[in-house]
Amino acid sequence: MEGPVKNKIIAMIPARYEASRFPGKLLKDLNGKTVITRTYEAALNTGLFDEVYVVTDSDKIYSEIEKNGGKVLRSKKEHECGSDRIAEAVEDMEVDIVLNVQGDEPFIDKNSLAKLLEVFQQEGAEEIDLASLKTPLKGSDEITNPNNVKVITGKEGFALYFSRFPVPYPRDTSAKVTYYKHIGIYAFRKSALMDFYKLPMLPLEASEKIECIRYLEYGKKIKMVETSVKSIGIDTPEDLEKARKILS
Repeated sequence: MEGPVKNKIIAMIPARYEASRFPGKLLKDLNGKTVITRTYEAALNTGLFDEVYVVTDSDKIYSEIEKNGGKVLRSKKEHECGSDRIAEAVEDMEVDIVLNVQGDEPFIDKNSLAKLLEVFQQEGAEEIDLASLKTPLKGSDEITNPNNVKVITGKEGFALYFSRFPVPYPRDTSAKVTYYKHIGIYAFRKSALMDFYKLPMLPLEASEKIECIRYLEYGKKIKMVETSVKSIGIDTPEDLEKARKILS
């Protein structure tokens, strides 16, 4: 008998130079190396991937990764979101699973990523189009903050909806509900990613400004995996200072 088929798994790190809140943040110094180089090396060091690439629209980021011996691809077109940037890059690649890593999150938790990739080896994996992470939210400030995207799932762990609004609405406050934050790290089947790239945005995604809603609107199945690890993203100069302290 043949064993399970081994998927070819790659990591893609979409990297824009312009960031509205903190321009050029990926090239800022983080204790001797740039943020993007630290993120690339952290993804490589997990040992989970057959290959790791940075995909960027920026000459500066391209040369930064190249001079450090990393694999980097240049976007040919302008892209609205990271998924589109990755899809263009993998279109002609022979890969099965593509995991997106945020370029501004240099503290990668290997265990969370391993759990995410495991779902494609489990029974019933063929019905999963993509998988993503969620973590419990504590306190009303976190729950009501529109920057925290909330996700609700069915009993099998598939996403039902994502919203910036606190969902579900607590009409009955005695119901024991845990609110979950969506962490924007995805493991895609290549086929689902290419469908996303070719399908137009629909009204729910346009309204909420949450790209993964597009998958739901077109009937794709998103398996959510719970993690207790809080991701540390670098969105502001203050975040960068915190990251420097963590590293030192």
